[in-house]
Amino acid sequence: MRFMVMVKATAESEAGVMPSEQMLAEMAAFNEELIKAGVLLAGEGLHPSSKGARVRFSGDKRTVVDGPFTETKELVAGFWLLEVKSLEEAIEWVKRVPNPTGEESEIEIRQVFDPEDFADNAPEGLVEREKELREQFDARQRG
Repeated sequence: MRFMVMVKATAESEAGVMPSEQMLAEMAAFNEELIKAGVLLAGEGLHPSSKGARVRFSGDKRTVVDGPFTETKELVAGFWLLEVKSLEEAIEWVKRVPNPTGEESEIEIRQVFDPEDFADNAPEGLVEREKELREQFDARQRG
């Protein structure tokens, strides 16, 4: 099972304040644990929303809205993508994350859909095609 672990943005992260040396070292050590355990698929910090954009959809119309976005509690500042056996295992890993702010903070965990999850609703052959695409993607990542 794959889980997206999302670190929520703060006023400081949205202002572009970089983590302290100590926090960077703690996060690097945690990432090393994830890698050694073989559960880390990806993990990155994100630039503030002022450097991003949103695309709004209304029927066939597309509208681009440039950042920054005002509601920081709804923004993601960083993420990990973990492959673990269960939500409980993902929770156990997240409980070990160094507190990203040193203060009150929250990390969200959400399971990622796998092609099999759509088997009952997908057109004939689509699940198999999605698996093939995933294998191609994984092969490219391995180099």
